[in-house]
Parts: sequence; C-alpha cells; structure tokens
Amino acid sequence: MREMKNLLLVLHTPSDNTQRLAEVAKSATQLADIDNVTVIVKIPLQTQVEDVLKADAIIIGTTENFGYMAGLTKDFFERIYYPVLEQKQGLPVACYIRAGLDGTGSKRAVESIVTGLRWRWIQPPLVLKGEWSSAFDEQVAELTMAVCAGLSLNIL
Repeated sequence: MREMKNLLLVLHTPSDNTQRLAEVAKSATQLADIDNVTVIVKIPLQTQVEDVLKADAIIIGTTENFGYMAGLTKDFFERIYYPVLEQKQGLPVACYIRAGLDGTGSKRAVESIVTGLRWRWIQPPLVLKGEWSSAFDEQVAELTMAVCAGLSLNIL
C-alpha cells in the first residue's frame, strides 16, 4: 500500500475567472484518479501554519495586482514564513499566476519568497497572461494533475 500524501492548494479567487481556475484545479485532483493523495483546498487568508506543515506539496494560485502577487497571497507567505522555514525545506511547490498584463513582477516576487523558504520548484511558475482564455483551464488542470501524479508516485 502506498503512503498517503497531502497536497495543499492555496488559491486566491477574487473574480469569477479565478474562481473558475480554482474549480478546475480541484476537479483535476479527482480526474487524476489517484487514491493516495489527500487534497486540502484553502484561500490564502484561511491557510494556517499547520496546513503547510502537513503538506507534502503545495500549489499556489494568485492574481497579479499592481504588478505584484495578490496582497492576500503575500499575507499567507508572511504568516507562515518563519514558522515553517526550518521544517519544510525542500517542499515541492508549483504556482499559477493570473496576470492581466505580463506577470513578471508577481512571478519574481513569488520566486524570491519560495527561494527564501528553500522550497523546491516542481516547474517554473505558470503565468496565465493577457485577456482571458479557456486555454488557462487546460494549463491549470495539467499542472494540478502532474503534481498529484508526482506525489502519488513519490517522484516529488
């Protein structure tokens, strides 16, 4: 029997489109047809230190606001940073950024914090930029299924 793993989704959803991406991510965890990964879905404001400490991997979904990650995503990082710093080094992490412009500032900010935490990127942050596209759904689903599969198979 394979060891149970915990995947934490920290998803900022201030709009209909970002709520849609969160639903896609949640659905993708079920589509992956994996029985040894438990998925915990939280918004940044509700995510606590204990949630991160229990996680075997994390996916962060944020918006780009004023050329930076969403304030609530930053708040999440500020609250958990020092309490998890020593215990969660190497935590596999993925991120998607919904950016109306180019996402550069948000991507750089998230990468900087993740580097400081010493977490391990599963892949570079996925930047969903420009006008809304239904292709974003597929990209978020693929990212989420890949993380689920990697956790299930002990690749991550």
